[in-house]
Amino acid sequence: MTDTSREARADALLDVVQEESHRRLKIFLGAAPGVGKTYAMLSAARELKRQGVDVVIGLVETHGRTETAALIEGLEVLPRLTLSYQGREFTEFDVDAALARRPDIVLVDELAHRNVPGSRHERRWQDIAELLEAGIEVYTALNVQHLESLNDQVRRITGITVRETVPDAFLDRARDIVLVDLPPRELIERLRQGKVYVPETAAAALNAFFSPTNLGALRELAVDTVAGHVDSDLREHMLARGGKMPVRRRVMAAIDGHAQSEYLVRVARRIAERRGAPWTVVFVDTGATLDDARRERIDTAMRLARRLGGDAMVLRGHAIADELLVHADREGVGQIILGRTRERLIARMLGRSLTQQLLRRGAHLELTIIATPAERLRARRRLRLMPMYGRRDEYIFATVVTVVAIGLSFIADRYLSVANLALIFLTAVMIVAVRTRMVVAVYTATLCFLGYNFFFAPPRYTLAIANSDDVLAVTLFFAAALICSRLATRLASQVESLRAAHDYSHALLTLGQRLSASTDADGIRSVGATALARGLRCEAAILARDVEHRLQIAASSSRALTLTTQDLAAAEWSEQHAEPAGRFTDTLNAARCWMLPLGTEDHHLGVAALRFENGVSPDIERRSLALAMVQDIGQALERARLASELEGARVQGETERLRNALLSSVSHDLRSPLASMIGSAGTLSNYWEQLPIDERKELLEAILGEGQRLDRYIQNLLDMTRLGHGTLKLNRDWTDSAEIVASAITRVRKLFPELRVDSTLPDETVLLFVHPALIEQALFNILENAARFSPPGEPVRVVVRVAGDRLFIDVIDRGPGIPEEERARIFDMFYSVARGDRAPQGTGLGLAICRGMIGAHGGSVEALPGDGVGTTIRISLPLPSPP
Repeated sequence: MTDTSREARADALLDVVQEESHRRLKIFLGAAPGVGKTYAMLSAARELKRQGVDVVIGLVETHGRTETAALIEGLEVLPRLTLSYQGREFTEFDVDAALARRPDIVLVDELAHRNVPGSRHERRWQDIAELLEAGIEVYTALNVQHLESLNDQVRRITGITVRETVPDAFLDRARDIVLVDLPPRELIERLRQGKVYVPETAAAALNAFFSPTNLGALRELAVDTVAGHVDSDLREHMLARGGKMPVRRRVMAAIDGHAQSEYLVRVARRIAERRGAPWTVVFVDTGATLDDARRERIDTAMRLARRLGGDAMVLRGHAIADELLVHADREGVGQIILGRTRERLIARMLGRSLTQQLLRRGAHLELTIIATPAERLRARRRLRLMPMYGRRDEYIFATVVTVVAIGLSFIADRYLSVANLALIFLTAVMIVAVRTRMVVAVYTATLCFLGYNFFFAPPRYTLAIANSDDVLAVTLFFAAALICSRLATRLASQVESLRAAHDYSHALLTLGQRLSASTDADGIRSVGATALARGLRCEAAILARDVEHRLQIAASSSRALTLTTQDLAAAEWSEQHAEPAGRFTDTLNAARCWMLPLGTEDHHLGVAALRFENGVSPDIERRSLALAMVQDIGQALERARLASELEGARVQGETERLRNALLSSVSHDLRSPLASMIGSAGTLSNYWEQLPIDERKELLEAILGEGQRLDRYIQNLLDMTRLGHGTLKLNRDWTDSAEIVASAITRVRKLFPELRVDSTLPDETVLLFVHPALIEQALFNILENAARFSPPGEPVRVVVRVAGDRLFIDVIDRGPGIPEEERARIFDMFYSVARGDRAPQGTGLGLAICRGMIGAHGGSVEALPGDGVGTTIRISLPLPSPP
C-alpha cells in the first residue's frame, strides 16, 4: 500500500468517526405531501418512547388528519412560540424551549418551512441546525421538491416554482434518510378522500400538482436523492476500510484547458442528468507551465461546473491516466468523458496516448470521447465541398496506395521475377475501391494503369500500348474499381438502412415503455407528444376536447407551437373522419401541421399535430414511423378510456347496490314500526272506553317502543351520513371509561329488561380523552347487537382492560357466532349475516357506525371468535397521557 493510499484511508477513517459523532439528524423524505412522512416519524417516536428514550414533540402539523393526531397522544409536546405579524398572531417552533428541555430526540416537522418575520432564524432548517450544534438529535420531515438543487427540475415537471427550499448541504448532515413512499394511485385516492387537503383545495391539487405523471417523476427524484446519499455513505465507509467502490454511478469529465473545456462540462451535465447520477469535472495538474489563457479557461470551466450543480477539483500527479483511474476507483466513477486528445503521432503509434491507456487499463469504465462543435463544423464543411467527388484525404490515400504499388512492382520485377505485375496494381485498385467512393476508385484505376503502362509495359517509359494484354489489364483495372465501389456503396446503404431500422424500433420501444408507465389520458398525451417530437425530429402536439367540447392542445413538445385556423379545421376533419388531413395530404393542405387521428369514427380520442421544419415533407421511413407511433398512442388512449369506463361502471354498480340496500332497509325498518304504531293508535282511538287499563298501557308502551326504535334507526342514518361526509364533530373531554360502560349498559337494560350484563372493570380509574356521547353510542350499538341474538338466560359480558398504551373493551356473547370469512364484512354498511350475531330485524348500520365513530378517535373495532361459542367484538382506543 502506498503512502498516498494510507493517508487517504486515514483521512477517510477520521472523517467517518467525526461525522458519526456529529450526525444527529434523521430525515423522513417523501415525494409529495400526503405520503405519510409525519405519520412515519410519529410512529418511530412512539416506538422509541416504549424503549425508554426521552422523545418530545417540538412541532408537528397534523393538517386535520385524525390518524396522525392520534399518534401524538402519549408524547410530550413542547409549547409553541407566539409571534405577532401585521396584526395577526402566529405560532412557531420554540428553539429556546427545546434547548432548555434538552431531550434525547426532538421532533420538528416541515423542514423547509419559512418562519414568521421576527423569528430568530429565517428558515426552520436553521432552527434545527442550532439544535444539532447543541447535541440534540432531531427527527424531521421533508418533501423532495423542497431541495434547492432540484428546484428547476420540479418546475419543469410540475410547472410550479417552489419558494421554500432547503440547501442540499444540510441534507449531508443527516445520519439517516428514510424514504416514505406511496404509489401515485393510492396518494390520489387519499387526496380524493380528503385525507391530504380539504375538499376545495384537494380538487385544485388534483388538477395541478397531483397528476400521475407528476407524482411518478417526483418519486424518481426522491429515489435518486436517497440513492445519492447511499453512494456518499458507501464511498466514505469503503475508503475508511481501504476498499474500492462496488457501485459505480458517478460521471467524470476530464478537461485540459483548451477551447472545448466548457463544452465538455455542459455535455457531462446533460449525460449525468439523463442517467440520474452525480458528476464531477477534474483537471490533472502535471506541473507543466500553463499560459494565462489556458488557466483562465480552466477556471471558467470549473466555475461553470459548480454553477450547474457538479463538483470540480484539481488532481496533481505526473501521469494523467494514473490520476484519472485512481480518482475513478476512489469516487465510484463509472463513466469518463474526454475531448479528442491532442497527442503526437509517435505517441499514438506506440499506443501511449491518453485514450489508449484508459481503454487498456480501465476495463470497468465506460469511456466517452466527445468531438467539439468546431471539429464537427469543419467535417461538415468538407463534406459540403466534396459530396460526390470524395474528400481530399481519400485522394491522398489513393495516391499513396498507387505509389506503394509502383514501388512493390519495381521490387518484384527486379528480385522476385513475378510473371504478371498487373496483379499488384489490381490489388491496389481493389483496396482503394472498398474504402472510398466510386470516383476515387476510378481515379486510382487511372493512376495504376498509367504507372503500369509507363514503367513496366513494353515499350517502357512511354504511354504507348504495344501489347493487347495491356488493354485487358486496363479493362480489368476499371472493372475492379467499378465492381468493388459498387459493393462498398451497397454495403454502406445497408448499414444506413440498418441504422434507420434501429432508430425506428428504438423509437417505438421507448414510446411503448413510457406509455405502459402512464395510467391516465393526460399522462399518455404528454408522453406521446414528447416521443413524437424526438422520434420524428419535429414539433408535435396532442389535441383533445375540453370541457366545452372544443378541440384544443392538451399536450405539446414546445410551448412555441401554435395552431392556425386552418390547422384547427384540419384537426376537426381528421378526428371526424378518422383520416389524415392538413399538410402533405389532399385534404385542407393549406394547414401548417400534418394531422393524424388518434381514435376511430366511433370513439374520438383526439388528433396528433406534427409540424416539420420549413414544411419539408418527411420521407417514407418517417411517415411510416409517425403512423406507427400515432397508432400506439391511440391504443393507449383507448385502453385508458376503457379503464375509466370500467371504473365508472364499477362505481355505478356499487352505488346501485347501496341504493337498493338503503331502499330495502328503509322500506322495512320504517314501515314495520310505523305499521305497529298506527295499529296501536287506531285501536286506542276506536276502543278506548271498552279496553281495560292494562291493555291501554300495553298499547301505549308498544307505541313508545316502536317510536324509540324508529328514532334510533333515523339517528343511525344521520350518523352514517355525517361519517360519510366527514362532518362528524369531536368534542373531546376527559372521561372515566367506567362511566361510559355503565351508561351504555343502563341504556341496553332499558331496551332489554330481561337481559343480564356482567361487567369486569379495571381496579384503577382509566381516563379517556374522547367525545363521550359517541363512544357510548358505539358501545351501545355493539351491546344491542349482542343482546338481540343472545340466547335467553345467557349473559352478555363486558370486559375492560388496559394493555400498554391502549384500552380494550370486549363485548362477549354466547350466540352461534360469525363465520370466520364474514367477520371483516360485518362492519360494512347494509351487510347482514344470515346466521350469527345479526338479528333478522337488523339494518346493517349499527356496526358500520360503530367503526366510524371509534375510527374517528384513532381506534379500531374487530370481530373475534368467542370462548368456544359466540362472538367477541373488541374496541381498541389509544390512551393519552392524563392531564
